[in-house]
Amino acid sequence: MTIATGAPPTRNTPAAVASGFLMGGVIGASPAALVVGAVIENAPLFVLGIVLPAVYGLLFFLAGAPRRAREAAVAPRTALALVESREAVGGEATSDVAVRFELTVAPDDVPAYRAAFTQHVNVVDLADYRPGGVVVAQYPPDRPWRVRIVKRPTPEWEERAAGARVDSAPGPALVSETPEGSAVGIVRLLALLLAAGGVVLLFRADLFDQNASAPPPSAAGPPVSSSSSSTTVVSSASGTVTLGPNQSFLDQGELRGAVTSLLKGADTRAVLTVVVRERLLSIVYAPTGAQASTFDPDSLPYDRFPALVREARTSLGAGSPQTWQITVERLTGSLTVRVGVTGAEGGASLEADARGKVVRRTPAH
Repeated sequence: MTIATGAPPTRNTPAAVASGFLMGGVIGASPAALVVGAVIENAPLFVLGIVLPAVYGLLFFLAGAPRRAREAAVAPRTALALVESREAVGGEATSDVAVRFELTVAPDDVPAYRAAFTQHVNVVDLADYRPGGVVVAQYPPDRPWRVRIVKRPTPEWEERAAGARVDSAPGPALVSETPEGSAVGIVRLLALLLAAGGVVLLFRADLFDQNASAPPPSAAGPPVSSSSSSTTVVSSASGTVTLGPNQSFLDQGELRGAVTSLLKGADTRAVLTVVVRERLLSIVYAPTGAQASTFDPDSLPYDRFPALVREARTSLGAGSPQTWQITVERLTGSLTVRVGVTGAEGGASLEADARGKVVRRTPAH
């Protein structure tokens, strides 16, 4: 038997490439199915993400059973070996220590060769495997890199090892079975990406619809309903409506419709305050039984709001760019509509009564 030393040639056989492709597909598809299935609440897809690795593992085990049976049927060979080096690599907290050995294995009928491997050794027996010592080793004849030190050899081999002298073999050590080639790694990575992307692509409609319809989180956790143009949040104490881009509550009918939608979700039509900005409406409902100055939002002069904002922005000297806000309340006894603007020159405001008639102006200073 001829034993080749050094690193074994890489495996790029069709079977190895196919196996790598299948493994990469499972690694990519399984987590993708779990994530996508959870997001879109697709139970069969989620279960597939769990079952797929188990099925692959079972098939891999069954496919390798004939090879393992053939390997088990081959009787190992016994030979003397010289301990070139040893190094503990783990397990110091237990009685067995993982030791990295490098041996020169000297079979009787073939040239000696070097092999490196890791084997667990009891701490008490470490002294028997000092560098330079001769031990008894076994290895499968078709896989010479799978060397193992025989901890309790037969009396015959123990006697041979006691009086033997083994010379070091030149060259690098056999360290493992034939490694995978670069082609296998590339194919595996490609399969991983294709499988993960394929799952997302197949369910992209449900996935993106789910993301698009997901409402923004609310700090108070109230129920939220959304549409393509606005988002409405209603709780027992307040309600808000947020408009989408290119929309404004100064558009005709927009503010009245938003207020009506918030009142539908309230137990009472009486409110304490109404605050309106360009795309944000907030209403604070009056608590049940509270002795507070409330008003009915249906009585507000909605038609006058655009003109009031326009007057506040153009006649009070706030400058530009500007932001504006309408606040409606009855804290002083009579309904007050206050329009505030803030610009480069500072803040300014005007106040109007329940009919939308301006009663006070405060220019920017």
